Amino acid sequence: MKILVTGAAGFIGFHLCRRLLERGFEVVGLDSINDYYDVRLKFGRLRQLGIEVEPAFGQLLESSTQPGFRFLRARLEDAQAVEALFARERFDKVCHLAAQAGVRYSIENPRAYVDSNLVGFFNVLDCARKFEVKHFVYASSSSVYGLNEHVPFSTGHNVDHPVSLYAASKKANELLAHSYSHLFGLPTTGLRFFTVYGPWGRPDMALALFAEAIFNDKPIRVFNHGAMHRDFTYIDDIVAGLERVIDKDAQPDPDWSPQAPKPNSSSAPYRIYNIGNSQSVNLMDFIQAIERQIGKTAQKIMLDMQPGDVVRTWADVSDLASDTGYRPSTSIEEGIRHYIDWYRDFYKR
Repeated sequence: MKILVTGAAGFIGFHLCRRLLERGFEVVGLDSINDYYDVRLKFGRLRQLGIEVEPAFGQLLESSTQPGFRFLRARLEDAQAVEALFARERFDKVCHLAAQAGVRYSIENPRAYVDSNLVGFFNVLDCARKFEVKHFVYASSSSVYGLNEHVPFSTGHNVDHPVSLYAASKKANELLAHSYSHLFGLPTTGLRFFTVYGPWGRPDMALALFAEAIFNDKPIRVFNHGAMHRDFTYIDDIVAGLERVIDKDAQPDPDWSPQAPKPNSSSAPYRIYNIGNSQSVNLMDFIQAIERQIGKTAQKIMLDMQPGDVVRTWADVSDLASDTGYRPSTSIEEGIRHYIDWYRDFYKR
């Protein structure tokens, strides 16, 4: 089995590559290594996968420690580079995790999301069709639920009211995937990720920002005056779910009806799942768990809600559980402990 993982230098992509290699798969990782956040963290992840030198664009490197891993630095919007990779490698499956991330950043830099999340997504999707990939798995986002306040969020809910360009780009990905599943019979599965955390996590996410501030005795910014809830999901649980989805190719839904169409499946080989912890944690409780692990109390600046943000996320993962056996099991206390242990080691705290 040969699998392409895009976003391989990213948080989830790195952990997925490591797990697939443990299972004996041949993995090719692709990433542009952009500077949306500190690239030293991205290169640190790659070193864990045996990519010891900083790759140039277009350079395919072999791992020094993982015989089944190779890495290509390329931009998703470079259609020629993406097609050349697919033509050469003939992948069995694709897990497309690369994207321009960040809800708030999309307000300031919308073009980056069009280039990466729309043009780049299309380039990878079209190559998956052209080169007969058996299953195209891709990252969507809980942000697609937008103005919907009915919780827990279900894949049966309407997602036509996004509140950020990032969310709109992820909704567009789901629509593109369905059209390719319908027109060409390409099995596609989209995963709406909720708030993922754990070792090697992104430094722009709440856990890293809070930990950095608390370690340095600086105040943390708490939006909506702490009245926020998030479905925080530990990285190992996310990877376990990804594995199960990659292994289970999307199939047409025999119960799907054009008179009463379900939004999360189709008469085509198409599926949409939530992937989260199936719990909604109060932000203040999350902060207290970080404080306990670090052994310090955070200084807090209470602020109003930010544009593009939502008050609560909460995943209904019942369909993913019933179809694949997915069962997240990591508690917030355990997950934060693992993260703080890694943080102390990596940043020498």
